[in-house]
Amino acid sequence: MLRRLLKILGIIVLVFVIALGVLYAIFNEPLPKGRSGPEADALAEKMLTSLNHELYENTRFLEWSFRNGSHLYKWDRQLRKAEVQWDNYRVELDLINTGSSIAFRNGERLNANENEDVVAKAISMFNNDSFWLVAPYKVFDPGTQREVVSLEDGSDGLLVTYNSGGTTPGDSYLWVLQPSGFPKSFKMWVNIIPIGGVEATWDEWLVTESGAFLPKSHVMGPLELSMEEVRGYNR
Repeated sequence: MLRRLLKILGIIVLVFVIALGVLYAIFNEPLPKGRSGPEADALAEKMLTSLNHELYENTRFLEWSFRNGSHLYKWDRQLRKAEVQWDNYRVELDLINTGSSIAFRNGERLNANENEDVVAKAISMFNNDSFWLVAPYKVFDPGTQREVVSLEDGSDGLLVTYNSGGTTPGDSYLWVLQPSGFPKSFKMWVNIIPIGGVEATWDEWLVTESGAFLPKSHVMGPLELSMEEVRGYNR
C-alpha cells in the first residue's frame, strides 16, 4: 500500500515538474540585446520629460501603500528618511545611515538585535515597494545601464539594467512607451521571478499635489497591485 502511494506521489510530482517545464518553455523570454549610448540616453530623457520629471524632483513627501494596504509608507525625500509600517511594526528609516534607523513593535522600541533584523526587513520592503511607485524616475540612478531595444511593433523600448544598488542588483526592465515617451508597461528579468519577460502595466496615473505623475495600480497577469492612496506634496 505504501509503495503504491509513493508511486502515485512520484507520478504527480513528475507531471508537475513537466508542466512547469512546459510553462517555462512557452512563456520565458530571453533578455533582449539593445543599443547603448546617446540614443538610449535620449529615449530615457524623453520618458522623463513626458512625466514632468522636474516636478517629481521638487516633490518632498511621497505617501503610498502596497499589498492591499498592509505596507504603509511616508517618504521624506529631502531628509532621506521614511516611515515604514506593517503588521504591528513601525520603522523610522534613515536612508543615508541605515544603522541609525529605529524600529518599534506595538509602539515599544526594540532592542538592538531585534532592531537590526526589523530594520533590514523594512529596507528590503522599501526598496521593492517604492520601485513600483517611482521606477520611471530611476533610469539614471548610479549603476544603471540603458539600451534601446527594437520591439515587434516597430517602436523602441528602453531596457534599464540595475548593475548595483537596491536589494537585487542585476535586475533588468524593458519599458514599453507611448509615442510621447510616456510609460505603458515594463517587462521584467528579475531574480525573484524565474520566468523572464513577465509584463506589468503602469496604470491609473495620478497628477499629485506637487504636479508629479505617479501610478496608482499595476496589472501583472492575473494579479492587480494597488498603491491605494498615493500622495506627492511639499508642505
